[in-house]
Amino acid sequence: MSKSTNLKVRLPVLVLVLEVVILALYAVFVTYDDNTNAKLQNNETDPMQNSLYRDYPYFADVQVMIFIGFGCLLAFFRFYGFSGMVFNFLTATFTIQWAILIQGFFQFYHDGKIYLGVINLLNAEFACAVVLISFGAVLGKTGPVQLLVMALLEIPVFSLTEWAVLKYIRINDAGGTILIHMFACYFGLGVTFVLYRPSLNNGHPKETTSYHSDILSVMGTLFLWVFWPSFNSALTFKGDDQHRAILHTFIGLSSSTITAFALSAVFHKRGKLTMADIQNVTLAGGVTVGASVDMMISPVAAYALGVMGCTACFFGYKYLTPFLAQRMRIQDQCGIHNLHGLTGLISSIAGICAILLASEETYGPSLYQIFSHRAPPEGDPKLLELQELIPGLKPGLGRTAQEQALYQVAAVFATIAASTVGGLLTGLVMKLPFMAAPSDEDCFDDELFFNTPPDFESVDALKNLISLEEKEKTSSVNTKV
Repeated sequence: MSKSTNLKVRLPVLVLVLEVVILALYAVFVTYDDNTNAKLQNNETDPMQNSLYRDYPYFADVQVMIFIGFGCLLAFFRFYGFSGMVFNFLTATFTIQWAILIQGFFQFYHDGKIYLGVINLLNAEFACAVVLISFGAVLGKTGPVQLLVMALLEIPVFSLTEWAVLKYIRINDAGGTILIHMFACYFGLGVTFVLYRPSLNNGHPKETTSYHSDILSVMGTLFLWVFWPSFNSALTFKGDDQHRAILHTFIGLSSSTITAFALSAVFHKRGKLTMADIQNVTLAGGVTVGASVDMMISPVAAYALGVMGCTACFFGYKYLTPFLAQRMRIQDQCGIHNLHGLTGLISSIAGICAILLASEETYGPSLYQIFSHRAPPEGDPKLLELQELIPGLKPGLGRTAQEQALYQVAAVFATIAASTVGGLLTGLVMKLPFMAAPSDEDCFDDELFFNTPPDFESVDALKNLISLEEKEKTSSVNTKV
């Protein structure tokens, strides 16, 4: 390990500074919310009404996706399994701590305090997913110091964008298509554009997979696949909205999965399946249904969205990713633009169509609960009528379906712009010489940052083995001759 990548000082100092800052901020600002404060409990309180029992199952499911799903999925490189899983673990743990604070200031701050409950942790996990998706664009080409700095800078940009879009543009985005998937995608592309490495366009000897690394990566895919309905439905209205979200997500994932198998076989010259397609393209349906996941789009629409998302994602991996690397200086290592960008765009368009078609004939009075910004404003006589049918219905903005659709379009462009600029600026910081970035030669290699075990298969050992096998084959042929 050269001095430029040695972590002996850099990583401990950065972690110490971050911990001191977080400790100080938690001490000053963070306290218990009403559902965690012992002083607010009494003998008349039903413990089962605590928000823990409503929110924790979703928190646990998303936590499995973050730490196991993403971790295993990112371990597909043959010589980069430690780094893929462990850097995911490190980055995710810090990101959630940091997001509790930053998001807390935007969403849970009042009376000079951030009131903490399980719902904060769930929101922080969604913010964490944003960082981990962006991480996929620079996988193998960055070190732990760079990744922590990336998380440190991305969370404030994301939280500010999320707050501005939800407060001022006001959109429907139950599955996080715009504010999670699209933001993460274009932030990651902005970072990798700045960190462009010309020599990597010609391939790298360590940029390869193995039998065992591919199996581990598919395990990550399966964890993400199984728990994705929780991800898409966690923040929807309880009841029929959440029920639809779970159904639509499962149907979309199912259709994208079988489509991925078909496409993988038909576009292989020998009709075989490609593991990269199974690891990534099968998940496309979960993203594609996201923007309309809680709406009355019908099961057949969810199925069709899964097929469309899968198809776009597959051809994106096949054609668009190489084009971006060769012509646009965007080396998207995990193809996040295909799984989160292209599918996010399809999902956003589907959501806009669903909003334009939404009517009281289809939804009944709940139209103004699902599309809350279309509810009548304060003082409108119709609001009082609706509140008799739906107790607790809040005043809206009185938007028409067409107006809400235009705001959805504005949110897409605003999110892409904010995330791209944020990614470019973050990339410039990550490129500073003291960030312990690996050299081109050391990319995709665990040995650079880890004390690897004796049975670690280095690329040099692999070359020697291949050379030995070739010599044995040559010797065998000569003997037969």
